Amino acid sequence: MHNACLSNRILFMSQIAPLDRIDFDILRHLRDDARLSNKELAARIGLAPSTCLGRVRRLVDQGALVGFHAELDPGAAQVGLQALMLVALTQHSRDRLRTFQDHVASLEEVVQAFHVSGKYDYILHVAVRDSDHLRDLALDSFTTREEVAQIETSLVFDRLNAGGIPVYGGRD
Repeated sequence: MHNACLSNRILFMSQIAPLDRIDFDILRHLRDDARLSNKELAARIGLAPSTCLGRVRRLVDQGALVGFHAELDPGAAQVGLQALMLVALTQHSRDRLRTFQDHVASLEEVVQAFHVSGKYDYILHVAVRDSDHLRDLALDSFTTREEVAQIETSLVFDRLNAGGIPVYGGRD
């Protein structure tokens, strides 16, 4: 996870300048293949490479592009087990939320974290070596924390990567 708090991200998103059709095309192409060279990206969109590079840099600087990532094979990374941990907090004060978010961001096992509505406050996608590692993570990193009221864990049997965030803008 290792990103800024969600509330900071929402505030930052409101500062992104309006994007045009070309910006949205760049986002779509890089979402689908972040390894595209600038030359290939420019050719696909119909821009000069220097113009394309300037636009990509602007999208990064404005926060519309928030990262370029390699997707790892879990087995190659020695991840033998993935799970979703549902976490209910004892209180919902901003201080408790911030403390919990900071703690979650510090854990390398947490792949993604979602602050949600409903019975639980957070859904955490975790990746661990094995069931012993999962048990230790639950006991040492969550049940001992005063802001955590309850956790429930579900094992992930399979994961479907559905393609990333949809890019709605720039379509006619």
